[in-house]
Amino acid sequence: MLSMALTISFVVGVITLLYAGWLTLTVTRAKNGDSKMQSIAKAVEEGANAFLMRQYKTLLPLVVVLLLVIGVFISQNTAIAFLVGVLSSALAGYIGMQVSVRANVRVAEAAKTGLNQALSLAFKGGSVTGMALTGLGLIGLSSLYFVFGANQSALVPLIGYGFGASLISLFARVGGGIYTKAADVGADLVGKVEKGIPEDDPRNPAVIADNVGDNVGDLLLQL
Repeated sequence: MLSMALTISFVVGVITLLYAGWLTLTVTRAKNGDSKMQSIAKAVEEGANAFLMRQYKTLLPLVVVLLLVIGVFISQNTAIAFLVGVLSSALAGYIGMQVSVRANVRVAEAAKTGLNQALSLAFKGGSVTGMALTGLGLIGLSSLYFVFGANQSALVPLIGYGFGASLISLFARVGGGIYTKAADVGADLVGKVEKGIPEDDPRNPAVIADNVGDNVGDLLLQL
């Protein structure tokens, strides 16, 4: 009975990832606006990816240290599960970021034709992160159950998986929230207070950083 449940969980996880892939194709195939819209979207995309890579590189030493500590003082199986959890959460964040930065300009272009089209596209783009996180979680947990067994001794490695996934999620939320608020305040101070430029005016270079912050802050809160 348990083996059947694990198989079903694994298959559901695969189906969920396939659905996330279909949503991604739907978003990327939509019209992406004129050249000016694409130029701004490209700048936001580069900034968001730079932030995400910097955050992952900063977390790498901490992950390595914790991996060694868990492997030495708890068990190698728990360390493996911890690493799988870290990779699952990081991969979900990367997938969601790649889709969200591409969805922005396409939603703006779709808004030219109507609210329903824009809302539908925005909902699909935002769903990718959740679907990827759910699918990877189901696949990861069911796979660990298959590898380590379903007895009492297998619970500790599964806790390691949850700890690894939560670690990346925690730092992603905190880092993304700090960045988005700092960028927002910086853009307002430079633009509206010092230079008298309206909010979100393209003449203010900090607006790009503000938009990057909106992307990373809102997206990483889903992890």
